[in-house]
Amino acid sequence: MRAPCVRVPVSEGEDTRTRLAEDDLLDQSLRIEGEEGWLYLPVVDADAVPDDLDVVERDVAERETQTMPADILGFDPSYERLGDIVIVDEDDRTRAEEIADAVMESAIRAETVVNRASKVKGETRVRDWDVLAGDGTVTIHREYGYEFELDIAEVYFSPRLATERNRVVEQVEAGEHALDMFAGVGPYAVPMADRGAEVVAADINEVAIDYLLRNAERNGVPACRVGEAWPESAAEADENGDEGQDETTGCITAAAGDVRELTDDYTDWADRLVMNLPHSADEFLDTAVAFAGDECVLHYYDIQHEEDPFGPGIESIEAAAGDEYDVVVETEHTVRSYAPHELNVVLDVRLIRT
Repeated sequence: MRAPCVRVPVSEGEDTRTRLAEDDLLDQSLRIEGEEGWLYLPVVDADAVPDDLDVVERDVAERETQTMPADILGFDPSYERLGDIVIVDEDDRTRAEEIADAVMESAIRAETVVNRASKVKGETRVRDWDVLAGDGTVTIHREYGYEFELDIAEVYFSPRLATERNRVVEQVEAGEHALDMFAGVGPYAVPMADRGAEVVAADINEVAIDYLLRNAERNGVPACRVGEAWPESAAEADENGDEGQDETTGCITAAAGDVRELTDDYTDWADRLVMNLPHSADEFLDTAVAFAGDECVLHYYDIQHEEDPFGPGIESIEAAAGDEYDVVVETEHTVRSYAPHELNVVLDVRLIRT
C-alpha cells in the first residue's frame, strides 16, 4: 500500500526508528524496507515528522504481526532500550519480573532486562540495577552511525539525549579545539573528533574514560590518555603527514579526574566547550572561562523551573565571564522535561574576549 515514509541512510536507521517510535509516529502495521543503502520507515502522520527528517511516499508491504510485551501482559508496560538491554522502572518486584518475562518472550531483541534499584547517586552519577533477566549490564548503544560500548552499572549514560548530542556535534568544524568537561563514554567527544576536531575529554569516572578510549578505537578515532603516547597507527600517520588517514578525522586526549586539574595545560585553548552536568555545571563555570580562547562556544546544560528555565544559567555565565568576555546567547533550547515543572535545558553561548 502507498504510505509516507521517513527515508534515512541505513547507518542512521536504528536511531531514527527509536526516535519515531518514542514520538508514536512509527506505523507498526507496515514493514520497514531497505533499498540501495536507504531505509524507509513508515509513519502514521507525515505532518508530525520533525523537519530535519526526509519524508517520501512509497509502496510498502503490511507487516506480519509480531508478539509484543503488551500482547502477553494484557497492558502496555513502560520501558526503554539501551542497546540490547531493556530498562524498566517498577516499584513492585513481582510486576517487574512479569514485564521482564514478557519482554524476553516477545519479538523485542533483548539480552538483558533490568529494573532501576536506586536513583542516580555520587559524583560518578551511576545507579544500582536489579537484573531480572539475562546476566550482564554491558551493552553496545548505536546512535547516528556511532557505536558506544558501556556498562550501565559502572557509568552514566542516557540514550534519550541522542538527538541533542547530534545537534551539538553537527556544529563542529574540522580544526576546532573542543573540550568536553564531563565526557562519560564519549558520545560527544568521539563524533566531534570524527568531524575533525582536536578534542580533550575529561571525566571523574575512571571506568568511563576506559570505555571512551575503547569507543574511540571502535569508531576509528585516534585517542590516548593525557601524558601517554599516541597509538602507533596514529603516530605513523602523523609522521607521514596524515597519509592514509581520513583528513577530516581529529583526535582525542582523555583525562580521568577532575576537569579543573587541566586548567594549567589548556588555559585559553578551547574553541568549543561542552558542559553536560546539568545539576552542577554552574560550579565549573570559572574553569570553563579559563579554558576559553578568544572566541569560544559554550554548550551549557542546566535544570531549572519552567517559569524561568534560561535566566539563572545566563546570569551564572555572565558572572563567570565578568569583564573578560562579551556573552552572546545564540540558542535557548529545552532538551526534555526532567520532573514536574522542571526542565532540562541547554544554552549555546558565544564568549568573545573583550
